Amino acid sequence: MDSEKNDDFNFTIDDILNLPEGIHMEMIDGMVYDMATPSPFHQEIVAFLVHKIAAHIERKKGKCVVYPAPFGVFLKDDKKNYLEPDVSVVCDKNKISSRGCEGAPDWVIEVVSPSSRSMDYLRKLHIYKQNGVRLYWIVDPVSMYVTVCDFAADTRTQYIIDEKIPVAIYDDLVIDMGELDI
Repeated sequence: MDSEKNDDFNFTIDDILNLPEGIHMEMIDGMVYDMATPSPFHQEIVAFLVHKIAAHIERKKGKCVVYPAPFGVFLKDDKKNYLEPDVSVVCDKNKISSRGCEGAPDWVIEVVSPSSRSMDYLRKLHIYKQNGVRLYWIVDPVSMYVTVCDFAADTRTQYIIDEKIPVAIYDDLVIDMGELDI
């Protein structure tokens, strides 16, 4: 994601929803951020995580649903915030609408790209925490760490990227990022 922001105009959700097909932007407090096309490696990480989470949910006959980007998340009940996390896990199907997720997903995963580093570690962390996301993972393939923010327990843990990482919203799910051969 490009960390450049457009200071010339204060955008709203309507502006985001009226973007041409294939154009993706995120908006925090009315400021719009361009989303760069992810690298193949970024997409491999997202696909791996989506597969592992979806397989677990299916095996356990769970009620949660996993969505890869682009998937709209409307965190606040206003017209100034819109995000497209790399992975969203939503356990309350009443939050799902034709637009995406209306409210906080239970679990959000962002895979850091060179241009999204400060956004993922700072702005998004703050907005997810303030708006009811229970679990936030920041997967950083450059630093080789996964930062796990369990907002429900008010903890932040850093794992080496190839460690087995327990998933706080599930008692019996551990994701072994080492299987990805990063």
